[in-house]
Amino acid sequence: MNTKILYIYNIIRLFLPETSLFSLKNKILRLAGAKIGNNVRICSSVKILGDGDLEIGDNVWIGISTLIVSSKSRQNPNTKITIGSNIDIAPRVYIGTGTHVIDINSENIAGEGISYDITIENGCWICAESTLLPGVKIGSKTIVAAKTLVNKDLLENSVYAGIPAKFIKYVK
Repeated sequence: MNTKILYIYNIIRLFLPETSLFSLKNKILRLAGAKIGNNVRICSSVKILGDGDLEIGDNVWIGISTLIVSSKSRQNPNTKITIGSNIDIAPRVYIGTGTHVIDINSENIAGEGISYDITIENGCWICAESTLLPGVKIGSKTIVAAKTLVNKDLLENSVYAGIPAKFIKYVK
């Protein structure tokens, strides 16, 4: 995404009502290079950062104070966050593609930055204060319970909870 336009978006959003003017927010994000579907409602306190790609399907709600960071790295210059359609993302969720190579021989153990794609398939519900780490795929119609740490792929039609995410049950 175009980080200059994204920077402007992150300033403008601070002056917009939290749960309205969704089409204006979506237009600015599209100018920055994001692919935004129809009926996408992003609260004004949602912060979106990084130069990686962002794709959001139709009928998506992204709740208050969520942080989305899609950053490219040398080893993955095409990093992407894909949020499918018919998804609810509750307040204060973190979705981030970046991490570091552990480098024990360096003065800073957090070595070179690396990034991995994140995919949230259609129909999911990501509950409040959950964290989605780099490289995860959440299967369709899966519920991620509040304060869950997702560090591995999750099956579809399931409920996960805990730190790290543990399978709880299938959704029928």
